[in-house]
Amino acid sequence: MTQDLQIDFTDPAFQNNPHPVYARMRRTGPVRRVKLPSGLHAWLVTRYDDARRALADPRLSKSFQAVGAASSSSSSITAPISRHMLAADPPDHTRLRRLVSAAFTARRIESLRPRIEEITTELLDALQDEKEADLIDAFAFPLPIQVICELLGVPAADRDAFREWSNVIVAGALAGDRLGPAIQAMVGYIGTLLADRREHGGDDLLAGLIQVREEGDRLSAEELSSMVFLLLIAGHETTVNLIGNGVWLLLRDRERWERLRADRTLLPTAIEEFLRFEGPVETSTFRIATERLEIGGVTIEAGEPVVVVLLSANRDEDRFADAGELRLDRTGNPHLAFGHGIHYCLGAPLARLEAQIAFTELLDRFPDLRLAADPDELPWRPGTLLRGLYTLPVHL
Repeated sequence: MTQDLQIDFTDPAFQNNPHPVYARMRRTGPVRRVKLPSGLHAWLVTRYDDARRALADPRLSKSFQAVGAASSSSSSITAPISRHMLAADPPDHTRLRRLVSAAFTARRIESLRPRIEEITTELLDALQDEKEADLIDAFAFPLPIQVICELLGVPAADRDAFREWSNVIVAGALAGDRLGPAIQAMVGYIGTLLADRREHGGDDLLAGLIQVREEGDRLSAEELSSMVFLLLIAGHETTVNLIGNGVWLLLRDRERWERLRADRTLLPTAIEEFLRFEGPVETSTFRIATERLEIGGVTIEAGEPVVVVLLSANRDEDRFADAGELRLDRTGNPHLAFGHGIHYCLGAPLARLEAQIAFTELLDRFPDLRLAADPDELPWRPGTLLRGLYTLPVHL
């Protein structure tokens, strides 16, 4: 099975609903080569068991050097933002994650609860007298971006610039000539922030990352800049899509919305089901085979890129009963929305906390919330990395 599967990743029909394509792949060829929008040929892994093993396989490298060698056309553009833990293998990954975890503790995250509740209240207060709104612009985006900005000590006034840069960066090759300037602008901005914090200090996470050290080790200037980039992008993008996708799923069927309103004990399992059924991350970032290996009965040669389709693995009928159904009370839900293995998302607890508060307040404040557009005609953001809506118009 060496012939590439032809998928037009730029087709709006695929972007709006990739699930039928992935379902066919799971049935007919769960590990298949495709040509990505960047022009790079890569193996897509679409079944749950294969995906879970691939995410934890040390023979699949995440290091920037390995990925850059396989995709030299983009490596020079992305180099300034690729010295973080998501683009590293052990022992570098172990060292970077340990240093960042020292400043990104569960206690620090839980301490944010009152402030997240306050921000949520402020955002919903602003909508109280409105009849309609775009819930992405008015709520799903400003909530997590304000939280991560405050956590890192970044001026909230700059959040619109972050959104513009982030939209371009996560679109990747589909952004065309805009990608390089967006990365340069964000790297330059981060450099200015770091210089200011070194000079004036502070008690935020940014200052903590500068100061953190363990046994004489600390983040280098390049590692620090890349890590701040990763936290800014990943720290809000995942939650924007988790909130937006979750509301979209609930409002497609009013019975789900009403059921969750009536029984709040379902909220934790409902959030996990949103993550599984229409997760905020469509695919993993690249992995490169460091030696010949086999995934799902397919031989992959050393040097070939592998991409795990989290969105597909989470709808695998062989792993999840009624995988194609959204079940708010689903228990024992080992989805891969936040990854698996050593690269499991460090910010998962923050995303879950924000989602819990966001859905609780939405259900309380706007019990009659309804979609203001056909749910099947709403546009989804381009690119294969993230899975999220551009807009979510609602009647309040």
